[in-house]
Amino acid sequence: MQKKKNIVYITKIACLGAIATLLMLLEFPLPFAPAFYELNFSEVAVLVAGFALGPMAAVWTELIKILLNIIINGTDTAFVGELSNFLMGIAYALPAAFIYKHKKSLSGAAIGMAVATVSLTVVGAFVNYYIMIPAYVRFMGFTTEMIVGLGTKVNSSITDLKSLILWATVPFNLVKGVACSLITALIYKRISPILHKEF
Repeated sequence: MQKKKNIVYITKIACLGAIATLLMLLEFPLPFAPAFYELNFSEVAVLVAGFALGPMAAVWTELIKILLNIIINGTDTAFVGELSNFLMGIAYALPAAFIYKHKKSLSGAAIGMAVATVSLTVVGAFVNYYIMIPAYVRFMGFTTEMIVGLGTKVNSSITDLKSLILWATVPFNLVKGVACSLITALIYKRISPILHKEF
């Protein structure tokens, strides 16, 4: 019986990871952020995994999403973008999953998603400032000025790395967190019976 439960658990995570990968392929830019920031809704599947199957399911779903995306698209960022995406995905989904695990109610989900959005925004700022952009400069042949310049093209207030984070990274992740949370709130109750079903 336990073996069957484990197989069902792994299968559900694999399916959600595949859905997250498909959603990750549907990217589009936002007008206030440079072109290398593209919004997708893959974290919806990761958050659903965390709510329905627990925090570790969110981690595994996020990892599967990243690995499948590398297999499908390869990497043009020397894996920097993929690492950043993984870290920020975990920063978003884990707080919500932990909160909902201990408070399985509408208010628990709402609090979890609010905390998740703040976490994504804060962690995203640090990851971009200390990891992602410095890694692009070191490994990809870009300069900080080139990266900042892409931000300046869409927002004249962006004049250096700090203002890029403030005026592009922070609002981008806020929009992403809110959008993914709203979509999850709309669909979760409809699909959770399937994810909780013991086949």
